[in-house]
Amino acid sequence: MRLSKRIENANRRLGEALSWLTSLMVLVTFAVVVLRYVFDIGWIWMQESVTWMHALVFMLAASYTLGHDEHVRVDIFYRGMDEQKKALVNLLGALFLLAPTWLFLIIVSWDYVAASWAVQESSREAGGLPGLFLLKSIIPLTAVLMLVQGVSQALSGFLAAKERHQHAPPADDQIRRGSGL
Repeated sequence: MRLSKRIENANRRLGEALSWLTSLMVLVTFAVVVLRYVFDIGWIWMQESVTWMHALVFMLAASYTLGHDEHVRVDIFYRGMDEQKKALVNLLGALFLLAPTWLFLIIVSWDYVAASWAVQESSREAGGLPGLFLLKSIIPLTAVLMLVQGVSQALSGFLAAKERHQHAPPADDQIRRGSGL
């Protein structure tokens, strides 16, 4: 359980740090608009920085969002379940849906990111940001963060399901055998 708490704390800190990036993104967007329409000045690197910040927030905050159970889901049945059943659904979801999806993303993005690193890829635009390979590296990093958060959910789900099983009331036949009926 300590591992799960450590993962959740790390994701919480990451999410809180990224929340400041959204404010910066708004300020830079405002500056881009004012510079362009008031002063007739524009810098490609400044415009691209907004896209980069958006990508960082969107991708790196995914594990934070998962940890806070805020991802979109169809919860027609889930919302009516007790906590142990929700934990079991989260365990099975992490094992059979989340893990394969994010492992697949790591596998298919690896060559894409490696090729970008090999040429030290930068913006195609003149005056754009260098180091596009760093931004592309966020793709497998996001997958790793989601997998780690999935491990945390799986551990929590497993422990909750195990606790439910240990504290379950005895079955009718066990009661009859124990009472001598």
